Amino acid sequence: HEADGVDITYYTDPLCCWSWAFEPQWRKLQFEFGDRISFRYCMGGLIPGWKNFHDPINYVSRPIQMGPVWMHAAQLSGMPSQHNIWMKRPPASSYRSCIAVKCAELQSSSFGEKYLRLVREEAMIKGNNKAKQQVLVQVAEKLKEEFTSFDVETFKEDLRNDRGLEAFRKDMQQVRYHDINRFPTLIIRKPQQASIIISGH
Repeated sequence: HEADGVDITYYTDPLCCWSWAFEPQWRKLQFEFGDRISFRYCMGGLIPGWKNFHDPINYVSRPIQMGPVWMHAAQLSGMPSQHNIWMKRPPASSYRSCIAVKCAELQSSSFGEKYLRLVREEAMIKGNNKAKQQVLVQVAEKLKEEFTSFDVETFKEDLRNDRGLEAFRKDMQQVRYHDINRFPTLIIRKPQQASIIISGH
């Protein structure tokens, strides 16, 4: 890092509609300060499963209640959102897509970032259930079309073995350590200065 550089940890989840709403501002930040910031993504595991899930801020405890939250995020941000996914084919969890992002990231941070964007688009724009492994592999194949050095077979192997899962577990440890309970959350650090935490859209 440069002496005056800034390091950002971005806590997010592929199924977080508010992170999707934040996407234009995040891209603008990267564009304007790209040479002065370094960043990494930390997957938050927003929805482990619906049996024990409860979001008191948005009053969500069942999949069908997530639709209005997505609709609200879309109205505020102008970002497209297929909120009907929560009525027709709701994802059972966001964990598998978090692990898939880490599998892509194991090959390179740029692959991880691009995969995160593509897997968000599957749900937010296309309304596809990315809790399904078939969808996650299709996203990897799409990534391969853009980056020929990306290895889809290695990606699929890391989905099957514990490498992607272990990387996701490390992210979850950071989420718990910093007591992150809203996404998106940015932790912004600069050498010899106190960190700044910004939570929510």
